[in-house]
Amino acid sequence: MTWMDPLIKKASISIIVISPAKPHLLADGHSTHCFSSSVSVPPRDHDLENPTVIIMSALPAHKTGLITICRENAILKFGTFTLKSGRESPYFFNAGAFNTASLLSTLSHSYASTINQESAFEFDVVFGPAYKGIPLASTTATALYALDNKKYANTGYAFNRKEAKDHGEGGTIVGASLAGKRVLVVDDVITAGTAIREAVGIIEAAGGKVVGIVVALDRQERLTDQGSESAIMSVRRELNIPVTAILTLGDLIAGVDGQEKENMVQYRERWGVKDE
Repeated sequence: MTWMDPLIKKASISIIVISPAKPHLLADGHSTHCFSSSVSVPPRDHDLENPTVIIMSALPAHKTGLITICRENAILKFGTFTLKSGRESPYFFNAGAFNTASLLSTLSHSYASTINQESAFEFDVVFGPAYKGIPLASTTATALYALDNKKYANTGYAFNRKEAKDHGEGGTIVGASLAGKRVLVVDDVITAGTAIREAVGIIEAAGGKVVGIVVALDRQERLTDQGSESAIMSVRRELNIPVTAILTLGDLIAGVDGQEKENMVQYRERWGVKDE
């Protein structure tokens, strides 16, 4: 066992070891020695004489920031929570609690960052299934424009009504037309996949083609006790479209410490999917 082992076991960190073994020139002209920004290959013993260790988060900034905000505003809670499936979860994520201007802005910019980094997404319209998806679609489209006002200047947004109107413009779709358009769906979570399959049906009935789905959280757990697929894995396989999440259970585990981390690790070992 080396001095690094307890740190390596923490999934939330990466390590830079600055050692006197080999010089590297810094921006200010001073010479120092940097072993690695990764813990996958430990440094040689002679590199560890009087090292300076810098501990850094292994998660991207928009993920660590979002986790912190979720904890501070009781969007992400820890304890014992009985899910609809009957399982007892050590954490609960309530996307409906992004209920102020600042919180919704944070969430929409997290959607935008995730979408912009996903090269598989080429789309014309952002669609939010009623009801929770409605504010997500409009604010995410705005956040995309703020991120890149040339690339996303003509990106539309739309959502559906639960009941069709028989007056005015009529129909069930509000916002940009979906006919002949590539549509990206944004929603909070995929629990069983029923709601997202319904949304895909609505979009296709309006002449659109779903090219991707983005959700706030992927719980990365099996749909059934004996199964091997998560809800997101099932949707990917059945619809043959990319599905991604801003945060995953793995991210939450990497972003917390102590008993909260241990409880989620144990939950993942019992209910988590093996490969996603």
